[in-house]
Amino acid sequence: MNTSSAGYDLRPLTSAEREHRARHLSAAVRHVLFEHGTEPPFCGGLLEEKRQGVFVCTLCQLPLFRSQTKFDSGTGWPSFYAPFAADHVREVRDTSHGMIRTEIRCARCDSHLGHVFPDGPAPTGLRYCLNSAALEFCEQAPAPDGDTSPRR
Repeated sequence: MNTSSAGYDLRPLTSAEREHRARHLSAAVRHVLFEHGTEPPFCGGLLEEKRQGVFVCTLCQLPLFRSQTKFDSGTGWPSFYAPFAADHVREVRDTSHGMIRTEIRCARCDSHLGHVFPDGPAPTGLRYCLNSAALEFCEQAPAPDGDTSPRR
């Protein structure tokens, strides 16, 4: 079994599991997750979320970021300086739009989350710039018991 450093199952979803989990998603959310889309700035539903909790992947519910690491970057997208666990996000070189960036994806379901930049605050100096459509807020992290069914 492929288990993360935080004890979560990181086995990739099958294409059937991925489609089953995606059946309830809107076209806008599918565009972000599957077509590497980006929401317009200052419109995401989680930009102003300030409660204590965890931000999980919209598709597979893997915990991705803790509210303690969220900060206001002024960019118009939710920003964090560190992931829930380093192995919960995957980095991919992105050369689209005439620039070199680092895309971040969910380590379990490979959904597009956003990008990471080297201009964030201490202690990491990183800014994980996320699409609200890629995340859901939970007051507590799901238990790392392998149950990753959508919580709707």
